[in-house]
Amino acid sequence: MKIMMIIFLLLHSPFWPMDATLLPGDSLIIVNKRTNELAWFDEGQMKMMTKVATGKNKDWTPEGLFTITVKAKNPYYRKLNIPGGDPRNPLGSRWIGFDAKGTNGRIYGLHGTNQPNSIGKYISQGCIRLDRDPLELLYDQISLGTKILVTNSTLSFEQLAQSQGVL
Repeated sequence: MKIMMIIFLLLHSPFWPMDATLLPGDSLIIVNKRTNELAWFDEGQMKMMTKVATGKNKDWTPEGLFTITVKAKNPYYRKLNIPGGDPRNPLGSRWIGFDAKGTNGRIYGLHGTNQPNSIGKYISQGCIRLDRDPLELLYDQISLGTKILVTNSTLSFEQLAQSQGVL
């Protein structure tokens, strides 16, 4: 009985294994660069859909299935030495980093913006920008280990979620 419990806990840990197949009902964020939209699925339902901004160049926002590895409130913007919470900070109020290209969530992420008119455009250096309200809702609802699929697809969000096994 103890062995079965250990196996169950390992299989349901968000960190074991990192490339585990998603199961029906698992939480999944999908970003479609073709439409610059994000959908979040949880418990077999789409919980949110919102517009986003992605990379100015089509290759700047990496595509693939990644894992959320970092979450931070009022992130510090190192590049220009701007503290979190400062209205000049281009990262906004939250950072949700994912492990694209072996960066461990420190380079690529979902974040806010101090330029709300950029949402829906191809304008970022590779990150995914969201408006404040959907970003903060997502930040509060997802956990480290949640998967994020970044794609450029003609499929619907439901079809993409089905292809990953969450529906």
